[in-house]
Amino acid sequence: MTLLAFILSFVLLIITTLHVYWGIGGIWPGTDQASCARAVVGFRGVDEMPSTFASFAVAACLALATLWPLALAGVFATPFQREGLAATALLIGLVFLGRGIAGFTPWWRRLAPEQPFARLDQRFYSPLCLVIGLGFAILAITEFPA
Repeated sequence: MTLLAFILSFVLLIITTLHVYWGIGGIWPGTDQASCARAVVGFRGVDEMPSTFASFAVAACLALATLWPLALAGVFATPFQREGLAATALLIGLVFLGRGIAGFTPWWRRLAPEQPFARLDQRFYSPLCLVIGLGFAILAITEFPA
């Protein structure tokens, strides 16, 4: 399970880094603010990236989530009890699973129809959220103390 913890943390670190990049004004994978927003935000009529504060807030949450699998796997010392770490990992997993499932619903398609986001979301973003959520759930269940 230590390998799973490292894989989850690595993937989340990359996603965290992207949110910091966008927070400081990065425009990849677009060519300007509007095209980047249409690729990574996707909400109807979006023409600019979220604020620096919003990007950094998401990055901060992701940074915490990045540390959770490593703490649960015992890679570093933490003051939290294993039961609490496992329960929180399960909660984090449910959040990612919820986001992943939402990406395949008509409601989400109406909320975020912009291209290329809608296509990228169904091919990459939502499936990645499902895999991350499943990884957290597996880690939480297998690491929960008996």
